[in-house]
Amino acid sequence: MAAAVCLREDYDAARLRGLAKRSPDAAQTRRLLALAVIYDGGSRSEAAKTGGVGRQTVRDWVLAFNTKGPPGLVDGKAPGNPPLLTPAHRQALLEIVESGPIPAVHGVVRWRLIEHTPRFAMA
Repeated sequence: MAAAVCLREDYDAARLRGLAKRSPDAAQTRRLLALAVIYDGGSRSEAAKTGGVGRQTVRDWVLAFNTKGPPGLVDGKAPGNPPLLTPAHRQALLEIVESGPIPAVHGVVRWRLIEHTPRFAMA
């Protein structure tokens, strides 16, 4: 079994509870209160029970807290997929849309949504 990861020494249970009381983020509050249990001398299992998670999750919270402090316990925004268009492509598309269609080339006199809606074969 791996050794427990120690918590930072620049915080204590009372300080974490104070931060939890002022936090607008419910998930961060739950995590801070779970870590306060550990600062009070409780076991990781007790902290996991307080946080409503498993011991491995508490360990992950401890690592995040040790690295970034209380802000490390806030869920960040997921990165999502990278954009399909590069900035150059976006600019080129903007210029095409702003300049409007060329009737002889595009076959329309104005851009409408129907020209860009995919047409699916109905069975």
